[in-house]
Amino acid sequence: MKPRALIIDDEIQMRRLLRAALDAAGYEVEEADAAQPGLHTAALRRPDVILLDLGLPDMDGIAALRRLREWSEIPVIALTVRDSDADKVAALDAGADDYVTKPFSTPELLARLRAAMRRARPAEEAALFRHNGLVVDLVARTATRDGTEIRLTGTEWSLLALLARHAGRVLTHAQILREIWGPHAAEHREYLRVYFTHLRRKLERDPKRPELIRNEPGIGYRLAAPDPE
Repeated sequence: MKPRALIIDDEIQMRRLLRAALDAAGYEVEEADAAQPGLHTAALRRPDVILLDLGLPDMDGIAALRRLREWSEIPVIALTVRDSDADKVAALDAGADDYVTKPFSTPELLARLRAAMRRARPAEEAALFRHNGLVVDLVARTATRDGTEIRLTGTEWSLLALLARHAGRVLTHAQILREIWGPHAAEHREYLRVYFTHLRRKLERDPKRPELIRNEPGIGYRLAAPDPE
């Protein structure tokens, strides 16, 4: 069956552009020109992924995203012309799986859609993360590179496991700090600099040119998407 994508965007030209790209990539496409009909369509049609514009006429996109997250974990890619870190962080904290800034590269958008849908697979299918020789086994709580086990501290493992569960998705500084160190650690970004430096030394082939753990300046960190199966 074709994967089903829902476009929620008030610009007809953008919907046409997205529909053409998604049709060519083998998606079944639904459209809505505002938040309310988009949420209704999402509830009725249960798409595999949603492309949500943040500048909608009837409701702010962040509010629409929060409304959706009250009842659904459908992967959402936020589409935005807002290029500030604060807007991107707000979308991610509200439940977006990723964001793409307009104008965007169609191949990049399609890659982000595929990554978001892979992450939405049942938990048992996502128990192993594999990327370029690195294997993270979330059940056995082990990490290996080219067959050699990597020794990690408890905190380093917790960070890696968190990123692996959300591979390909940006996690904001606040999300990471809250998950690993608790609700009162949101201002302690220095923790992240220290521990991610340690992780890169252990995991990356070249820590000075990291390709596994990516820093999104002013926003957070992203683990590379898993290798295609």
